[in-house]
Amino acid sequence: MPELPDVVVYVEALERRIVGEVLTGIRLASPFVLRTFDPPITEAVGRRIHAAERLGKRIVLALDGDLFLVFHLMIAGRLRWRAPGTKPPGKLGLAAFDFAPGTLLLTEAGSKKRAALHLVRGRDALRALAPSGLEVLDADLASFRAAFLRERHTLKRTLTDPRLLSGIGNAYSDEILHRARLSPVRLNDQLDDAEIARLFDACRAVLLEWTDRLRREAGDGFPEKVTAFRPEMAVHGRYRLPCPECGSPVQRIVHAENETNYCARCQTGGKLLADRALSRLLHDDWPRTIDELESGTRAAPQRRR
Repeated sequence: MPELPDVVVYVEALERRIVGEVLTGIRLASPFVLRTFDPPITEAVGRRIHAAERLGKRIVLALDGDLFLVFHLMIAGRLRWRAPGTKPPGKLGLAAFDFAPGTLLLTEAGSKKRAALHLVRGRDALRALAPSGLEVLDADLASFRAAFLRERHTLKRTLTDPRLLSGIGNAYSDEILHRARLSPVRLNDQLDDAEIARLFDACRAVLLEWTDRLRREAGDGFPEKVTAFRPEMAVHGRYRLPCPECGSPVQRIVHAENETNYCARCQTGGKLLADRALSRLLHDDWPRTIDELESGTRAAPQRRR
């Protein structure tokens, strides 16, 4: 799912291309992508775009008449900038938005169509679409601490909960926790003040660094390589590859469709976090520490009660 750095770069690319332009047409290739009916989508046609904005992980186009087009790309949704009149591509195309300088395409790979388009009227309706989590890059340590401790969760869950913190998802939460040298399964209320400050600094550093990196990569072009898996990342998507800090193989926890990556040496004191699927399969053969994993040994079997 595109997260804060990706969405910021998308918004900046849109600002350069369509702010001040009139939306001359909307072509829906999939009727299911549009999740609202009032106001009708036709009401957006003929209106001028006066701003492109980010709302959490959503992209917002502000139109004349207090209307807002809202794109939620979910996991596989992407935006493409093409020549005027370009048709949405085959099975991937969801919608096309026509402007004089070019056409903005909304696409989605995969069979599960989760990307969504909304048209709403007024700022109140816009705010109702998205949870109002804290914008970490606009916050100070005190406000971060208050949002961070609002509910009791694991660090991974806290970072990715849009009601608590805005714009952070599966990929950058892994990178943030690795930078802060904290376990993804540790509970947030177990952190002391110094650790919370370290996590706050890591959030800001990772988000700013990756926004700058993606901005440089896109240059004056439109971002085409939006992905959650990048070779320059420290741990996310790098299962079994060496940690850039200590060289130990990156580990993972798989839950449903999500995978959490971490370094056992840097983040959990050498302890391997149990992957549910592997733990059920291997039982006592599941190594307890990174040393056991790397040496090929295992702890003595424990008696089940």
